[in-house]
Amino acid sequence: MFTLGYNTNGLAHHRLEDALPLLAELGYGAVALTPDVGQLDPFRCTPGEVAALRAQAEDLGLALVVETGARFLLDPGRKHFPTLLEEGAADRERRLDFLARCADLARELGAPLVSIWSGRAPDGTTAAGEGPGAEALWDRLCAGLVVALARARDAGVALAFEPEPGMFLERPGQYFELRQRLGAPGEGLGLTLDVGHLVVTGDLPVGDVIREAAPYLRNVHLDDCPAGVHLHGPFGSGDLDLEGTISALLEVGYGGVASVELSRDSHRGPEAARQAMGELRRLTAPRA
Repeated sequence: MFTLGYNTNGLAHHRLEDALPLLAELGYGAVALTPDVGQLDPFRCTPGEVAALRAQAEDLGLALVVETGARFLLDPGRKHFPTLLEEGAADRERRLDFLARCADLARELGAPLVSIWSGRAPDGTTAAGEGPGAEALWDRLCAGLVVALARARDAGVALAFEPEPGMFLERPGQYFELRQRLGAPGEGLGLTLDVGHLVVTGDLPVGDVIREAAPYLRNVHLDDCPAGVHLHGPFGSGDLDLEGTISALLEVGYGGVASVELSRDSHRGPEAARQAMGELRRLTAPRA
């Protein structure tokens, strides 16, 4: 079955060398690393620090994936800026440089996958829009991803794309459109599916989306959201059918990492991780 993990963006007040044994002790088998300020910053971390973290993860039996959701790493005043959608080529190149650094970091960590997303368009346009403005954004995104995919291949790691509410690409169907627009260069682009996002966008039932996306599914985020509200919360705090979600992942034979993502709960990170594991263990335990 899939490996249960926890995203380090939910342990932002912990040193990574402390977070990993904490998660292993709670029963997690994987860690979704979000390189960020103070946590394996790809612009400042040393080869020795990366090698030590890889050795620690291996000693603890923890699989790793790399996430790219750091909020203010590239710009201290603007969340997630810049993206591949910016008008300025220099801004787009800054995002590409970051993604390349994350791919190299994943290689050095022994992590097979880097998860990415589109970001928010400068004017708030989404992929559901029409007209020359939306097409220009599609063009920028596709051009950037062709480069990012090539750099990831050079590093020997895979990319998985996450649709996210409020960003240019919000819904699973738009991921499939993205692959179509990319053509042959996009064949290796997997899908990161955040199940809480499906509750926000109304792509329900979650189990049906999982079954449809199964051939492309490379990475999963687990969290609960209220219907229509992009607010990650603990299981039971929103409208996610967690049992149906886990059942569908098991049904399709998903074998990757499924990581709990509670970035707003770092102030109670250990307890949030413990509670989440309790719910997940109940649903994934072998049935007599």
